[in-house]
Amino acid sequence: MGALLRALAAVVLSPLALHALALALPRKPATMLAFCARAIASITALVLAACYGVVVSAALRAVGYGGLSQWTTARFFKWAMWWATGVRFVVVEGEEHLSERPAVFLGNHQTELDVCMLGSVFPKYCSVTAKKSLKYTPFLGWFMTLSKSVFIDRGNSKTARAAFDGAASYMRDQKQSVYIFPEGTRSYADKPELLPFKKGAFHLAVQAQVPIVPIVVANYSNVLSLKRKVFNSGEVPVKVLPPIHTKGLTPADVDRLTTETRDAMFKTLQELALSEKGEPIAMKVTGANHTPAVKKEL
Repeated sequence: MGALLRALAAVVLSPLALHALALALPRKPATMLAFCARAIASITALVLAACYGVVVSAALRAVGYGGLSQWTTARFFKWAMWWATGVRFVVVEGEEHLSERPAVFLGNHQTELDVCMLGSVFPKYCSVTAKKSLKYTPFLGWFMTLSKSVFIDRGNSKTARAAFDGAASYMRDQKQSVYIFPEGTRSYADKPELLPFKKGAFHLAVQAQVPIVPIVVANYSNVLSLKRKVFNSGEVPVKVLPPIHTKGLTPADVDRLTTETRDAMFKTLQELALSEKGEPIAMKVTGANHTPAVKKEL
C-alpha cells in the first residue's frame, strides 16, 4: 500500500513540479515543460476516469441503468481534466439538441483531447463507437466493454457492417444513442478543416431511422498542438446543430445526407474560427492556474 501511495503522489506532484520549473526558464523550454506537465496530468486523469468507469459501469448495469455508464464517466473525466489542465469545452449554442434520443451524434475529430470534449457534451443514454484495438487497452478497454461501446474492425468491412447492424437494433430497442467521429481518424489540423467523412454513421442513422445531431468543436490547435508541442489551458467553444431527420430515407439517400451534413459542419467550423470582430477565436488561452469564465456548460 505504501508503494502504491508513493507512486500516486509522484504522478500527481510531477506536473506541479514541471510547471514550477517552467516559470524559471526561457519561453521555448518552458513551453515544452508545460506540454509535458499537462500531458502527464491528462493521462493520469484518463486512467482515473477509466478505473472509475469500470466500477460505475458494473454497478449501474447491476441495477438496470447501464445506459448511463458512459455519461457518468464522461462527466467525471470532464471535471478531472479541468482541475488537472485548466481545459474546458463550452457549449455556446444548441444545448437543447443534446436531449434528442435516440440519435446518432456526430463530431469533428481533432486530437486525443476530444476525449475531454466528450466529457462536456456527451448526452445521457449514449455510447461511443471505437476501433476494435481499443477493446484490449487496460482500464479504458475494460470500461468501454462494460459500458457497451460499439467496436468497429476497420480492416474488415463485413464485421464493421455487422457491428452497425447490431447497433441499429440496439438503438431502436433500448432508445440508446451513439456518438461517432465520421472522419474516422484525428485530423491534427492547425486550422479549421474537416477530413472526408466515412458513410458508416449515416447508414446507421438511416437504418435505425433516427435523427443525426452534428456537434462542431472549434479548432483548438492553440490549446493543444502535438506538432508544435504546445498544451495550454483555455476554453473551447462548441456548437450543437439542429437534428437532421432520417425518417423515410433509404440507403440511396446516404451520399446526399453525408455531403449535406459535412457541408453544414464545415460552415459552422469556419464560423467558430472567427469572433464578432473577425479575429481568430482561439479559445481563451490562459496560464495553468487560471480558471476561465464560462458562458454555458453542461
